[in-house]
Amino acid sequence: TTTTTTTTTTGTKKSATISVLQSLRLALFQIFYRIFLEYLVEKNLVPDFILRAGIRYNLRTKCLGRFKSNEDELQYEMDFIRGLKTKAVAVETNLANEQHYEVPTELYLHCLGSKLKYSCCLYELSSTSRRTLNEAEVKMMELYCERGEFKDGQEVLELGCGWGSLSLFLAEKYPNSRITAVSNSKTQKEFIDLRARERNITNLQIITQDLNVFKPPLGKNSYDRIVSIECFEHMKNYEVLFGRCEQWLKSGGEAKMFLHIFAHKTYPFHFIAENESDWMSKYFFSGGTMPSERMFAYFTTNKLHLKTQWRVNGKHYSKTCEDWLRKFDTNRKAVEPIIAQTYGKDLTTKWYVYWRLFFLSCSELFNYSDGNEWFVSHYLFEKC
Repeated sequence: TTTTTTTTTTGTKKSATISVLQSLRLALFQIFYRIFLEYLVEKNLVPDFILRAGIRYNLRTKCLGRFKSNEDELQYEMDFIRGLKTKAVAVETNLANEQHYEVPTELYLHCLGSKLKYSCCLYELSSTSRRTLNEAEVKMMELYCERGEFKDGQEVLELGCGWGSLSLFLAEKYPNSRITAVSNSKTQKEFIDLRARERNITNLQIITQDLNVFKPPLGKNSYDRIVSIECFEHMKNYEVLFGRCEQWLKSGGEAKMFLHIFAHKTYPFHFIAENESDWMSKYFFSGGTMPSERMFAYFTTNKLHLKTQWRVNGKHYSKTCEDWLRKFDTNRKAVEPIIAQTYGKDLTTKWYVYWRLFFLSCSELFNYSDGNEWFVSHYLFEKC
């Protein structure tokens, strides 16, 4: 008995010592990281090859779930899904809006393609010919039309329309359809309305509203298609959101919902700024969600069922981000005054670096494991 007690006490002390050492190591790392970030990275003194190596290290050590068994891995995912059902439809919407969508549109004109598609584009991965960013934007939207089974004459509702790349594309491609799109950004609506007037598009309505409280103008049982491109990653309570979408879609078995999201193959997580290394969550994606690929199958309703789904290899998104970064750097002289106007003249270099880091990080994330770890998922849901 004495031996057992002594062994237990020794083991407890050893565990406590390890815990203290781990805490100390973490604290020292945070101090080093803050110094490295503030005095080197934010002053644009670190070359890209070092930044990319650091990003890949972060992906390996922080962003990949580590579990003792596949049983624990699945349990984590199920707990995560149950947790989502207790949250609001979306959180931190005002902060997320400020981080991206109320930033002057001129900034995006200097890095995105001609359609201003702020989401994954479609490239030729196996071909020696290189598709341009402008071509890749159009190719992905053509794929949406095919997979979403769009037809002329439909009532279409887009949730989260960005700068109108898809809304304008659908309105022109299907002149007898009526496109209604919602965004939480006034500047996005102003931009889309201007482009619609320039192109004499009259079958498009843009609404500015928070999706937490959004009610479509035609009400229930009114839409042939609902489409959303990289908007659901800003959402939380998909059970409530899917229930609303089911109500908005027409009855009769022909109405469908098409979703394009980025996802990890098995490991969902929330974007939460826990320390200085979580600058992505702090500055660019507050309140965001990294879904797992199969997660949305758990939010289908009595009438809204998953019909089919597809994968788009992550390399397509990596190439998209590399094109954005290349254009951003090429237009640096035009970009920096916009950054100065937005964040303050004294912070121009810092925020130029952070936008570059954002593009670099997203590129490395989606290129990880040859694009097979994080990627884009397409889903087609059908209302019976």
